[in-house]
Amino acid sequence: MMIEVKIPTPGESINEVELATWLVASGDLVHRNQELAMIESDKATLSLIAPESGKIEILIKEGETVKVNSVACRIDTSVEVPDEETNETEDDNAEKVETVESEETKKESVSVAESDSTQKGTTAEDEATSESSTDLSNVKTTPLARKMMDVENIRVEDIIKGLKRISSDDVNAVLNLPAESTDSQFSLSSSSIERTIEREKMSQLRKHLSKRLVQVKNETAMLTTFNEVDMQNLMNLRKQYQPEFVKKYGYKIGLISFFLKACALALKLHPKVNSQIEGEEILHPSYVDISVAVQSPKGLMVPVIRNVDSLSLADTESELKRLADKAMSGMINMDEMTGGTFTLTNGGVFGSMMSTPLINPPQSAIIGMHNIVDRPMAINGQVEIRPMMYIALSYDHRIIDGKDAVGFLVDVKKMIENPSSMLHGGKQEGKLLLGL
Repeated sequence: MMIEVKIPTPGESINEVELATWLVASGDLVHRNQELAMIESDKATLSLIAPESGKIEILIKEGETVKVNSVACRIDTSVEVPDEETNETEDDNAEKVETVESEETKKESVSVAESDSTQKGTTAEDEATSESSTDLSNVKTTPLARKMMDVENIRVEDIIKGLKRISSDDVNAVLNLPAESTDSQFSLSSSSIERTIEREKMSQLRKHLSKRLVQVKNETAMLTTFNEVDMQNLMNLRKQYQPEFVKKYGYKIGLISFFLKACALALKLHPKVNSQIEGEEILHPSYVDISVAVQSPKGLMVPVIRNVDSLSLADTESELKRLADKAMSGMINMDEMTGGTFTLTNGGVFGSMMSTPLINPPQSAIIGMHNIVDRPMAINGQVEIRPMMYIALSYDHRIIDGKDAVGFLVDVKKMIENPSSMLHGGKQEGKLLLGL
C-alpha cells in the first residue's frame, strides 16, 4: 500500500516551511520512525518522520518552500524492509566472504610472485591497495553518494581518507576538482586555493530572525544598563556542595540556574521588567517564564522554563538540561519555545566580556551573562583578585523606567554575591529580621 507523508504543522500562524535537507534518497528503504528530512520554519527546525517502513518516493526538492500539509513523499509499505539486525548479519557474512577471497587472492599472488619477479611488484601494489581498502572499510556513505560514486567510478580514497560518512556534497566537491587532483594523494587541506564566493540560501529561521532583529530596533526604545558581579561566594558554594548535589540528583548544578533563580525573584520585586506591550495595553503576568538562549546545530533556539520563581535550583537545572538536550538534538517543539516573559542569554560561554543583548519581542527585557575574569578589586580597603562578571540588562524604555531596570540588575547582583538571600525571596535578612 502506498501512503503519503505530509509536511507537519510547526505551530499556529505558520503556513509555509522550507524542506531544508533530505536524509534519505528516493528509492531507499526506510524504517518506521526513521528521520527522513529536516524542515525549517520561521521559528524552529523539526524532523519529518516515517510513519511506516517501506520504499520511499521523494516528491519535494531540497530548499523548496511548501505549504503545511503538502505531500513531501510517498512510502510503498508493500516493499519488505529487512530488520537492522538482519542487515548487520548480512554485512558480517559479506565481510567474511571478502576476507576468504582476499586470503585466496593473496596466496595466488604470492605463488605468482615466486615465479616472476616482475609480477611481484604488482602483487605488492595490490596488497597495499587491499590494506588501504581495509583501513577505509569503516567509512560509510549515503545512498545518494554511493550511486554517484558508482556512476562516476570514484573511489573512497579519492574523496577523503578516514572520513566516517561521505555525503553527496563531498562527491560533488571531488567532481569539480581538476583531473590531476583526484589521485590517491587528494586531501581537503590543499584542495581550495582559488578565490571563490560561496552562495548559501537563507533559511526560513534566519529570515524570521532577521525580521525580528530589525523589528526590535525600529519598534522599541531599547536601552542597556550594566553592572558587575563578584562571583567568589557563589563559586565557593558551588564547589563546596557540588559532590553532594551530584550524588543526590545525578547531575551538576550550573551557574545559569543561580542566575535564573535570582532573575525570577528580582522580577517579583520589579514586576514592570516582567511586563510587555500588547496594542495600547500593558500586560503584567503574575508568573515568571524565562526564555533561555541555547545555541544548537540548527541555530539559536530559545526554550522556555515555566514558573521559575516557584522552582527549586535542582528543578531549574533539571528542566534547563532537558530543554537544552532537546534543542541540541533538534527534537524540541513549538510549545516549549513560546510564551516567555523574560529572557536570559549567556555570551560568556563564547568568551564575551560585555555586550548589549537584543530584546526578544514581545518581551520587554533581557539579561546577558558574560565571561568570568579575575580582576583586582577594592575589598574593605584592600586590593584583592576576585572572579568578576559583567552583566547587562537591555530593556524597553517605553514601559520600563530606568529606576526599575537599574534596581532589578542591582538586586540580581546582590543575590548572586550573597546566594543565601535567595532563601528569603531576594530580600535582605536584616530587614526581614526587623520586620521592615
